[in-house]
Amino acid sequence: MAGNKTMTAQVTWDSGMRFIGEADSGHAIVLDGDTSVGGKDTGIRSMELLLVGLIGCTAMDVVYILRRKRQKLTEFKVSAKGTRADEHPQVFKEVHIEYEFSGEGLSEKAVKQAIELSQNKYCSASAMFRETANVTYSYKINGSDGSAG
Repeated sequence: MAGNKTMTAQVTWDSGMRFIGEADSGHAIVLDGDTSVGGKDTGIRSMELLLVGLIGCTAMDVVYILRRKRQKLTEFKVSAKGTRADEHPQVFKEVHIEYEFSGEGLSEKAVKQAIELSQNKYCSASAMFRETANVTYSYKINGSDGSAG
């Protein structure tokens, strides 16, 4: 059936609070807890990984869209700051994403459109985050602030 994609992933306990996560792609990542939960701080935390997944998803969309618009990026970075609920489950309640673009002749209109398409249409992670969190964003082009969304 078109559009119905099944993915699988697994984590295998290594020791203490350390796990090795693997996905269908064959790539792996180390997850670990901090020392307060018996971890040894040797890997990324699960909730950090969610933020990385969110900004990785939108970053890939934006680069793809800007390439199609023939925009020439020389540097690109996306960062996120998330605030979690005080009570369990401590879901993200607020997430702010900041996009930083560098390149010669970058069109602000193209950049803004790429971000909006990612946030409102293509990025599955953004859609999922919006179920519990207020997701906002801002951007900079060659060091100058753009309007926020």
